[in-house]
Amino acid sequence: MLARAAENLYWMARYLERAENTARLINSTTDVLLDLPHGATLGWDTLIKVAGLDESFRKLYKTANEDAIMRFMIEDERNPSSILSCVKYARENTRTLRELLPEALWERINSLYLYLKDNANQTLTSRRERYIVLQNVVAQRHAIVGLISGVMAHDLAYQFIRLGRNIERADMTTRILDINFAVSIPKDMPLYEVSVERLWMSTLKALSAYQTYRRLKAVHVTGAGVIEFLINDERFPRSLEYCLKEAESCLQAMPFGGVVLSSVQSARMNLQRLNASDLDSGELHELLDVTQKELGLINSALATQYFHAYDDPSKTSAVQTQQQA
Repeated sequence: MLARAAENLYWMARYLERAENTARLINSTTDVLLDLPHGATLGWDTLIKVAGLDESFRKLYKTANEDAIMRFMIEDERNPSSILSCVKYARENTRTLRELLPEALWERINSLYLYLKDNANQTLTSRRERYIVLQNVVAQRHAIVGLISGVMAHDLAYQFIRLGRNIERADMTTRILDINFAVSIPKDMPLYEVSVERLWMSTLKALSAYQTYRRLKAVHVTGAGVIEFLINDERFPRSLEYCLKEAESCLQAMPFGGVVLSSVQSARMNLQRLNASDLDSGELHELLDVTQKELGLINSALATQYFHAYDDPSKTSAVQTQQQA
């Protein structure tokens, strides 16, 4: 497979996953703001900080209020990580790969893009309208994933899609977990006393994990239980352990994947060595930050091994790389 095709497949998957996850992150933050413990505070600017977009936002907007942040995160095409931008980039990548992908996949992604173009403005009119549009984005993305899994040949092209999806998904799980640690609480109070059950329920619901958590873990939701579940549970598809295990599986099915595989295994072992539920809020925030950096290193290793391995060194500065998280 050509390096450019592999890169476009990988980033098509990441962009689609990012669009869905940004929709989840916005709805999750809205829920957290409604369910804050007494005396705790959380600003809308936390959303762009957790997403790693604070600097980009400040260059475009003077005030970090709800309207500006929603416009930036959902429909502003100057933000390469806005939902509309992500779907647009995924659509462009799909257009270049139509000989490798089912025709129905192009139709689904194009339909999602047109839906967003027509409805993105509605997300600025009310929180209710925003919730409806973003839930539709999530639902349409689920249909796309089902189509890829159920119709596409599970060959090398499929492995690059699967790999991109799981790397992006792991990254967003760390960011959604980080929302709770951005809540301003007294430093001398234990994490699990302040983060009450409804706050952690919002975290689970943002990842469609609430029912699965109650079935596999416990009926009663606790901060320690949620943290352990979303980091270490190998049965839940959005846990860090599951995503990294899936990434390992993809790389084992690829030629010359050893170097990248070692990076994934290292990140996975770092998580397995820790008892996440025993960490205090500062330690856990640091763990999530380290994990995000490790995911960035995995992405760089992939680019070196598969996407740019045969680039002419004299043209390196001119190579246009895909937008990273």
